[in-house]
Amino acid sequence: MVREWDPRTAPAAEIESFLDAINAVFAADLPEDPQWENGLLREYLCEVMPGERRISWVVQEDPSADGQPGRILGHIHVLLLGDIGVLEVMVHPAARRQGLGRKLIATAARRTYQEGFRLMGVEVIGRTPAVAFYESLGFAQEYVEARSVLRLSTVDWDALGDMAQGIGTGYRLEFCPGGPPDDLIEAYAMAKAEVRDVDDGDLDLRPSSYDPQRLRDSLGCLHRRGMKPYIVMAIEEKTGVVAGLTEVVVPAQHPTRADQYDTIVGQEHRGYGIDRAMKARMLFELRSAEPKLSEVQTWNALANEPMRAVNADLGFQDDREWYEYGVDVAELVHRLDASG
Repeated sequence: MVREWDPRTAPAAEIESFLDAINAVFAADLPEDPQWENGLLREYLCEVMPGERRISWVVQEDPSADGQPGRILGHIHVLLLGDIGVLEVMVHPAARRQGLGRKLIATAARRTYQEGFRLMGVEVIGRTPAVAFYESLGFAQEYVEARSVLRLSTVDWDALGDMAQGIGTGYRLEFCPGGPPDDLIEAYAMAKAEVRDVDDGDLDLRPSSYDPQRLRDSLGCLHRRGMKPYIVMAIEEKTGVVAGLTEVVVPAQHPTRADQYDTIVGQEHRGYGIDRAMKARMLFELRSAEPKLSEVQTWNALANEPMRAVNADLGFQDDREWYEYGVDVAELVHRLDASG
């Protein structure tokens, strides 16, 4: 039975059951990925940006004879974000092919429709059963990017040191653990705003922040979720302008593998080795700041050949494709209701 679930008030045993389920999913679908830990997992499931809402449901076994909550077999949440509802769905491998995923999506789709949202989107991992599942429900592929993974044990640190020093004259790098200092927030936001109108077909399921207050809110949300941000900025010395930036987040839930977020170089500052220098400097800083860290993962559009080349120079290896799928909510609800 599908029931609405609030991770803020859920018993600790249910949070642990969620952890067991998601790790079973990783073991089946992404066996090369690290298992998750219960580091601020409850907060990870609860915290959202101002103006956003996350609604969750679970399917679980009946309680045990001594009253302990039953094992979580499936989970879904929808993040109501701007004009789209963003789904995340998991079904325990032991409970698949029983219609649980379909029931979870039907529940979330009806609620999303009732909330007045027209579109739903979901990230789908290549070479997993999810691809055929979502296509069978009428979701259409809208965007493709490639995930690459860098294993720190394979890094040529001498070559990386040369890259970190290979920035053009007139620029300096600044490392900012935890986020940019407040006196650079506006310049940082301006650098990110330069790319805000680029339409590459992305459904914007993971939107960036382009104004100072939203940046502050975003950084606060990351910290509350147990996701520590690290930033390296390239500063043009004569103007103080943020010419480039790169962001990496180390989640408490999987501290051995970091997530690359935005890497941006302003149009006027390209061709000075800023992108390689920033990302190389970041790796040195992470090696010192995060002793548990062993890998960094990043995602790039297939058409973004310049950044893919930079990542290859740093030692990133292509892993698998990652898709964004979208669907009209009303059509999805109608299709699911018609099929029973």
